[in-house]
Amino acid sequence: MAATFLPAIDISSYTSTSSGLNTKALAYIGNVYTIATPDNIDNAFAYLLHTVGIYATHFDVTLLPALDDVVSLLDSGAAKVFVSRSQLEQLRNIPNLDLGRVVLSLAGQTDLELGILADTPVGIYLHGIQNPAAVEELLLQYGNKRPPVYVSLANASVAHAIQLVELSATPIIPATQLTVDAKAEPDLIPVTFLFLANAKSDRADGLLSTLVTDERGVALGLVYSSAESVSESFRTGRGVYQSRKRGLWYKGESSGDVQELVRAEWDCDHDCLRFVVRQQGRGITRTSRYVNSGGFCHLATATCFGEYRGLSRLQQTLQSRKRSAPEGSYTARLFNDPKLLRAKIMEEAAELCDANTREEVAAEAADVIYFALSKCIASGVTLEDVERNLDAKSVKVKRRKGDAKGPWAEKEGLTNGTNGTQQPNGQKEMVKEASSVPKSKDDPAGVKGGRIEMKRYTTSEVSPQTVQEALKRPSQRSQEKIIGIVNPIIQDIRQRGDAALLEYTHKFEKATSLTSPVLRAPFSQNLMQLPPETIDAIDVSFENIRKFHAAQKEEKPLSVETMPGITCSRFARPIERVGLYVPGGTAVLPSTALMLGVPAMVAGCKRIVLASPPRADGSITPEIVYIAHKVGAESIVLAGGAQAVAALAYGTESVTKVDKILGPGNQFVTAGKMIVSNDTSAGVSIDMPAGPSEVLVIADSTAIPSFVASDLLSQAEHGVDSQVVLIAVDLSEQQLAAIEDELHAQASALPRVDIVRGAIEHSVTLVTKDIQEAMRLSNMYAPEHLILQVAHAQGVAAMVENAGSVFIGPWTPESVGDYSAGVNHSLPTYGYAKQYSGVNLASYVKHITSSSLTAQGLRNVGGAVMQLAKVEQLEAHRRAVSIRLAHMERTGA
Repeated sequence: MAATFLPAIDISSYTSTSSGLNTKALAYIGNVYTIATPDNIDNAFAYLLHTVGIYATHFDVTLLPALDDVVSLLDSGAAKVFVSRSQLEQLRNIPNLDLGRVVLSLAGQTDLELGILADTPVGIYLHGIQNPAAVEELLLQYGNKRPPVYVSLANASVAHAIQLVELSATPIIPATQLTVDAKAEPDLIPVTFLFLANAKSDRADGLLSTLVTDERGVALGLVYSSAESVSESFRTGRGVYQSRKRGLWYKGESSGDVQELVRAEWDCDHDCLRFVVRQQGRGITRTSRYVNSGGFCHLATATCFGEYRGLSRLQQTLQSRKRSAPEGSYTARLFNDPKLLRAKIMEEAAELCDANTREEVAAEAADVIYFALSKCIASGVTLEDVERNLDAKSVKVKRRKGDAKGPWAEKEGLTNGTNGTQQPNGQKEMVKEASSVPKSKDDPAGVKGGRIEMKRYTTSEVSPQTVQEALKRPSQRSQEKIIGIVNPIIQDIRQRGDAALLEYTHKFEKATSLTSPVLRAPFSQNLMQLPPETIDAIDVSFENIRKFHAAQKEEKPLSVETMPGITCSRFARPIERVGLYVPGGTAVLPSTALMLGVPAMVAGCKRIVLASPPRADGSITPEIVYIAHKVGAESIVLAGGAQAVAALAYGTESVTKVDKILGPGNQFVTAGKMIVSNDTSAGVSIDMPAGPSEVLVIADSTAIPSFVASDLLSQAEHGVDSQVVLIAVDLSEQQLAAIEDELHAQASALPRVDIVRGAIEHSVTLVTKDIQEAMRLSNMYAPEHLILQVAHAQGVAAMVENAGSVFIGPWTPESVGDYSAGVNHSLPTYGYAKQYSGVNLASYVKHITSSSLTAQGLRNVGGAVMQLAKVEQLEAHRRAVSIRLAHMERTGA
């Protein structure tokens, strides 16, 4: 639920005030509002670092030009961000972002159309409001079931502020105009009035039930509060309640067990208060010799429900023993010997990993928790600190892969920390489509001497084995391990259909709101809202791709008379149902939807099904929906990875089974395609094994260094598992340095530089003596993309034996083939260009042959047929001819 009200502060200067709310009083409310600007952004992050878990900070970010700063504030623990409409549209595309943490600033335009927020959890912010009556009118229009509404007033007053609170809007009021001591500061707005404005009591005396808890949420006892006691609690910063017999009850006045107020908050319908307190005082328990940090109950126990239990009790015990453990005792040794404590944590963690039964796991987990909490207490860290840290992690927008590190991964035979990670349903975890996770800023990948630089070899100075090793593709998991991950997923989709498909989409794409795995045509215009320039670019590319693939059509059947009376024919027919896989991940790829969808349309495939991983909100990028509409797709499967491949291959309740699957993907998609194509019960074929992108550029002294660098980087930015190769033909050190300087400068300026560095780490420059050697190495490597930036490039192209697609001359960057020239960009990788073609019109048709013989034709060929059938001992084959020949003789045919 929204805050009752928000004190507004200036983080550039705010620490405490001579009037108004000081920093301690702000914590009682637990919510603040502030404005982040380019000038104070560093201060904003520092503020969050020290206040997450104390304040729920609401940042107005409408003045921030960089969306990354907005996302980073959310990632660092901002409760909500108040954004402009353009910022909201960008944030909708951010994976893992909870839109309930976003508030749209309407700048006081109460008559603005609110349809853009329909069916979303996005709140609204009206600022500079003169009259709250205008807000009341808006709220009536907006309805009861609405996200939070925040309002700042041009001139805040007690009456106006309370009016807003009673409307269930959240007023934003400068902290300097608020007070917790109305008697000392009568000109300011009393916090208690606002806090209690919507209070509800079902008691005749009007008292409010108040649950008192510690910072961990453990219930200490049940008491009652009044407006007077709440006001006094805020004023003194202590637990002050209303006794039904004695009036105001200052907790601990007689016992010494006082309570420091941490925070006060309401339940969902404002009829129960919760006071979060920090207990201090005597607190001698009757069941233990150990001193605790203060008791609540008059029986001198920690709570009115008896002693602390579980982790709270363990913390209490360890804190006591740290203060007073006998010298030489085991606990004292743990606190005083960091190496012993470290060894015990590792020992118990290993035993937990090896535990099998429920009893063993519970016992070993308890030991791990005991020693881990001992480490915390020894370092002055409390369970409350740990839980605040967990809460902060739970709101992160940017997600780490969660890989096991170095020696721990190696010990378990893991690669990148993903293999063999058991899931609750018994499946092994599959890597999400976005295998290309950017390298961290501190990772040295792709950097040599502070520069982004590829390894370089001069082929005449190293052995052929060294060159072959340098040209190896990025290390991939063994086929056996990949199959072990993918097979269970495929079987799960076969057995459970839509339910399993949705589960995997919820898990890997975080699209937990998705309730159907398929988006069906006709597609709503709302799903295809694109800027005119994007539509024009798609339309131009669409037409060029259509022209090139239409030219590949066979105008008429092939017909040959092999001998008199025998006519053999071949004719093409489109594959009826095709599934087109469009990768998601770190980049949106509508171009792949074009490259796969347009030739399917040209070929005349009756049913076209796209599959692509959805965004975290369950939607597909509008570019892909628009292309699906243009090519006549019947549906879009909202899934990625091997699970999407399996759904296309076998069909589900909602997904149409297809006859052929085409499209690139990571190694798990490729493995899935290979598995289903080898399963005769699936009855499905594939286009080719297609994995991470790669390019090989051959450059001689005529090449322009900036062109060469840009072509290399255009593939490196696809993902950290991409590979780029430069073969430099007899270039001098100065010429090589010019290319390397360009590569570093251009890469450093790219927004995806940390992905580029990952690809550059396993990329290479080979310096050869002549073009013949360069082409020999290129044909051996068989690149997906081959770029010829050499003199007489057209003639050199005649030397190409193995490549997916060739780009000839200085004015032909690879990117034109990726998008708009007309050739297809779905190409074989991993060296499969030695055996496979890229996607073309023939990928979508099958050829049917026919034979037509006259009686004379059968007489002419019959003898040969019968003799070969006799050799193979297939008598029925021989008789099928001999019977016909005998019939001819009898009838004179």
